[in-house]
Amino acid sequence: MNLGTALSPNATRALLLGSGELGKELAIALQRYGVEVIAVDRYANAPAQHVAHRSHVIDMTDAVAVKRLIALEKPHFIIPEIEAIATAALAEIEAEGLCTVVPNARAIQLTMNREGIRSLAAEELKIPTSAYAFAGSFTELKAAVDAGIGYPCFIKPTMSSSGKGQSMVKSEEALQAAWDTAKASGRVDTGKVIVEAKIDFDFEITLLTVRAMNVQGSIDTHFCAPIGHRQEHGDYRESWQPQAMTEKALASAQDIAFKICAALGGQGLFGVELFIKGDDVWFSEVSPRPHDTGMVTMVTQRQNEFDLHARAILGLPVNAALQNCGASAVILGGLDAEGVVYAGLAEALAVPDSDIRLFGKPVAYTHRRMGVALATAESVDAARLKAVQAANLIVIKTE
Repeated sequence: MNLGTALSPNATRALLLGSGELGKELAIALQRYGVEVIAVDRYANAPAQHVAHRSHVIDMTDAVAVKRLIALEKPHFIIPEIEAIATAALAEIEAEGLCTVVPNARAIQLTMNREGIRSLAAEELKIPTSAYAFAGSFTELKAAVDAGIGYPCFIKPTMSSSGKGQSMVKSEEALQAAWDTAKASGRVDTGKVIVEAKIDFDFEITLLTVRAMNVQGSIDTHFCAPIGHRQEHGDYRESWQPQAMTEKALASAQDIAFKICAALGGQGLFGVELFIKGDDVWFSEVSPRPHDTGMVTMVTQRQNEFDLHARAILGLPVNAALQNCGASAVILGGLDAEGVVYAGLAEALAVPDSDIRLFGKPVAYTHRRMGVALATAESVDAARLKAVQAANLIVIKTE
């Protein structure tokens, strides 16, 4: 495709629905190819809005507001970054041929709701998953657990991210509280929750999978090296690349990722989450966009996940090869405050082969990601130690 000049009548325009730290890096990647970037979020001064050509603040679950903004900006690409979006409006816009929804409206609708993607994976594609059920009431939830899901189990909103509203339940006494949390904490209340049986796994990975056009004009699928990660309360705290695994497990993981991404279709990068035990692999979730655990690729790959997404969207060649062992460690807010101050940056950057990304979020919360430390080393274990050390040296305070 031909690319125009930003801020001119022939500009190629990309509109980001969601402007967090992932959107910020994607905006930069797109701008390297001269794309005009419009950053949209529900609050002002979100990270991607710091670097975009223009920004807007709207309720992205409001279909009328979304369609009005798209009519105003006339983007060539709409790129969702979060779950809480009026997906029906995107489907209408795509059907009218007004622009390209990345990767496509159907994929966004399916992946934004756990019910849609789990049904596609387990029932249509016959991909291994944990035992699960959907419940529209506490009575239905309890019946599903009693009928075979059992304890421990996980209760989650059907539409959420970063562990919001997720609870692990070990006994019947905790079930009501988990139901209440899931209902109250989802990005959008769909009326249902999902309950999943606990899988006995060794580790979980993110397999970044790229659907990109080749020189013949057809779609090829590329896989990054598997990314291991550690979570707390359903939200990632560390990630590393590559995660060691058996050849058979890797082949199964790539097969599952290929099937799910091919079924979703479109072009771009997908973050496929999988559970691994020995040679066995289970599908967990998929995000049709860069993944938080994939921030480690900023130091491990020549083309990081944001470069890969941008290139695939624009129909450009991609290279998903690994260059270095590396790790990331999250920098949490640690307090609730606006306009915080960051100390310890020089000390953190003195850690050999390390780097820091501060996201610039206008408000800090105790468990909010405010930055990430990155490090490379000869081994994953050494890189993890460096990343955690660098992250711990950053101090967030009010003055």
